[in-house]
Amino acid sequence: MAAPALRAFRERVLYRALVVISAIGRRIPLRTGQFLGRQLGRIAWYVARRERNKALAHLAIAFPSMSMLERHRVIRAMFRHLGMSVFEIAWLPNLDERSRHATTIIEGLDRVLAEIDAGRGVVVFTAHCGNWEWLSYATGTFGRPVSVLQRERDQPEMNRYITELRAKAGVRTIDRGSAASAREMMTAIRRGGILAFVIDQNIRTESVKVPFFGRPALTPIGPARLAVRTGALAVPAFIQRLDDGRHHIRYLEPIECHRNDDPVALTARITESIEEQIHRAPEQWVWMHDRWRERPKWDVTGTVAQ
Repeated sequence: MAAPALRAFRERVLYRALVVISAIGRRIPLRTGQFLGRQLGRIAWYVARRERNKALAHLAIAFPSMSMLERHRVIRAMFRHLGMSVFEIAWLPNLDERSRHATTIIEGLDRVLAEIDAGRGVVVFTAHCGNWEWLSYATGTFGRPVSVLQRERDQPEMNRYITELRAKAGVRTIDRGSAASAREMMTAIRRGGILAFVIDQNIRTESVKVPFFGRPALTPIGPARLAVRTGALAVPAFIQRLDDGRHHIRYLEPIECHRNDDPVALTARITESIEEQIHRAPEQWVWMHDRWRERPKWDVTGTVAQ
């Protein structure tokens, strides 16, 4: 099966699973959903053999001194984490101000909200660490404008599911491939609010190579260019699941952007923050993704730093 067809098949399967899980997940206590998610992840460790082997191989690239026993422990925990995330996403419509206080520790967001209230645009850079949808949803519950750029998925139903979920918290989704995406992003910044990007994957977009665990990795450059062009505040933000089941959101120190700044240097600086977060909780990153793969030169539309 060709890669695009295989990806579309997986997304169809995931969407159908989400429909079933959503019918259950939002009606049960969060802790129960997390427990069920852990069991789902344990099953996935045995069933998803191809993804398990890819994750183990990529973890070995990032942590070459890690023992095989420890790598297996990390990837087993990753599958449990992803299983919990699925049930947590289903539960998210229950997240309001009261439940947010009980389930989520938030650090550094007050600085960002103060800038937004003063009319400033903020570009948030994050990664597939922890439950990144929880990060988006929880931020949206504070009532400020939040927009998220996403890669349009091959499965329209999955796009609609995620878009409608985020909208429940007032989070607007901008599809990267849409004709109006550039205008929508500029509007989101100029009106004052958060425009969030996930930049830790090698995707078919304008990219540059920056270090990631000691190896050059193609990384989207557009978000940094947008922050530099608009003079927005650049803020790395991450979420991590704690041992007690709560989530810890950290908005790091804001970075002032100016028109003469180097967007490649900014991208490298943000990527370094992503790497630091992965070191904090390696089991909460998606190791199945081939972060260091190459793309044909014609597929990289911008300058590729060698």
